[in-house]
Amino acid sequence: MTPLRVALLLVTLCGVAAWQVTVIPESLMQMTVGPVLAPGVIVAALSVLAVLYGISAWRGRQTDESHAPDQSPLPGANRRVISLLGGGAAFIALVIPLGFVIPGMLCGMGVARAFDAPLNLKSALVCGTVASTFWFVFAKLLGVGLGPALPWLI
Repeated sequence: MTPLRVALLLVTLCGVAAWQVTVIPESLMQMTVGPVLAPGVIVAALSVLAVLYGISAWRGRQTDESHAPDQSPLPGANRRVISLLGGGAAFIALVIPLGFVIPGMLCGMGVARAFDAPLNLKSALVCGTVASTFWFVFAKLLGVGLGPALPWLI
């Protein structure tokens, strides 16, 4: 895939994301910062970057390094993709029955495994700590409705 096609794909994805931001319902509470502000700012920034990348690709300044003679794919590409998608699928399937922390930990471990991290107790502790911190910051401090951390404890 050429850099220009990648840029067009990125701009298209940013268009879909912008459309999704416009369909976020407004909060019923009177808040200075509503639920649309953060996603809107992120989508706007990513859209600017996608357009700048597209302009650079159109001018021929972006190269596809995967076609260089000294480049070759890493071994285990299928296993990496399955680990990455499996972590996301585990989160989606388990977040309602198990709360946020355990599925978040499993999702993090799938992502870490996709980048060759071993699946061991250290990996579980790091991913569990990250998931717990995210839940605490967003659910408790910011009031975002993420559901319970662990349904049998909280």
